Amino acid sequence: MSAQPESLLFVHAHPDDETLTAGLTMARYVRDGHRVHVLTCTLGEEGEVIPPELRHLDAAHDDVLGAHRLEELRAAMAVLGATHEVLGADLAEGALSRYRDSGMAGTPSAANPDAFVNADVDEAAALVADVVRRVRPAIVVTYDEHGGYCHPDHVQTHRVTCAAVASLPPEQRPELYAVLVPESWAREDRVWLAEHPPTGTGWELPDPDGDYPPSVVADDLVTHEVVSPELVPVQAAALREHVTQVTVAESGDVYALSNDIAARIPGREGFSRLDPTTGRLAPPDTQASRRHTDLLRGDR
Repeated sequence: MSAQPESLLFVHAHPDDETLTAGLTMARYVRDGHRVHVLTCTLGEEGEVIPPELRHLDAAHDDVLGAHRLEELRAAMAVLGATHEVLGADLAEGALSRYRDSGMAGTPSAANPDAFVNADVDEAAALVADVVRRVRPAIVVTYDEHGGYCHPDHVQTHRVTCAAVASLPPEQRPELYAVLVPESWAREDRVWLAEHPPTGTGWELPDPDGDYPPSVVADDLVTHEVVSPELVPVQAAALREHVTQVTVAESGDVYALSNDIAARIPGREGFSRLDPTTGRLAPPDTQASRRHTDLLRGDR
């Protein structure tokens, strides 16, 4: 890992996305003395709520889920040791965020003019660029062009982050990465779940031969990896702070979202460089014999 302290910026769509996709990596770099900052684009107001006693918070009832999830985010970032902010928030004016969670594609919430999916890309990118200039990260991490699983806000986050980085002078541009999962890892995790099913949860186990989200890609497309199984308890503790969105099994290595489908906390996360001008994965190094193990230096 890099010896000199650096800053890393993680740009995500909703509270909990950061810990689900890159919590291990954030914990690793914080442990190694680096500064980790999280920028969240919306407060996740349209999310489903798992605990029955908290369902009154959701958009169909009291519509105060966003403020609650912001507190969950604060607690999770305290566990990881990261700092955070919400895109376009103006606390002096009482605005916790600039953009609202869009919900899923085709839903009424996605037609809301304030929904992030309807944001002017140049305007939102300028806000992200302001954060990049202030934080001065060596790297920025976000989603691939499919947003991980095609959620409109994830796709928009990718689009806006790429535009923000591309707008900077070349000498000021940080390296840009997307979170990805190698196919072999994804299958191994599902096989592992079948062999280590969480007890007493009633959660469904995903089929190793079933469909995978777009963030699962061919192994050779994933050029960087962070492998730190010893930090799984830290990531699990951070996930537990996202009470409305995530349930972590007693074992501490499996979780489920509101769909009650089990997912492994595997102790490893994959990444690939993005070209900010095209939004697509940068061509991999065909001469590389194995993945880089440091996002900051490209060291093997």
